[in-house]
Amino acid sequence: MLQDADLPTYSKSQLALRNGQDKPEIWIAYNGYIYDVSGSRLWFKGMHYEHWAGQDLTEELVDAPHTDDVFSRFKIIGTLL
Repeated sequence: MLQDADLPTYSKSQLALRNGQDKPEIWIAYNGYIYDVSGSRLWFKGMHYEHWAGQDLTEELVDAPHTDDVFSRFKIIGTLL
């Protein structure tokens, strides 16, 4: 099992570049972890419903129609500074 100490840490500005527009990666942050959602058709071009990639979505997802389990589909690639 990957430990937090083994994960690279990224700043909010580094995360912001992975928005599906500036770089090919599409990343989102949730509860301190950064997830790579590049392979998800639901995040095509860095947008999923009214949510934009490249940012911390922790606050925005409080009222989401899905549970936190949805993140188990995606690889954790780092932690958010």
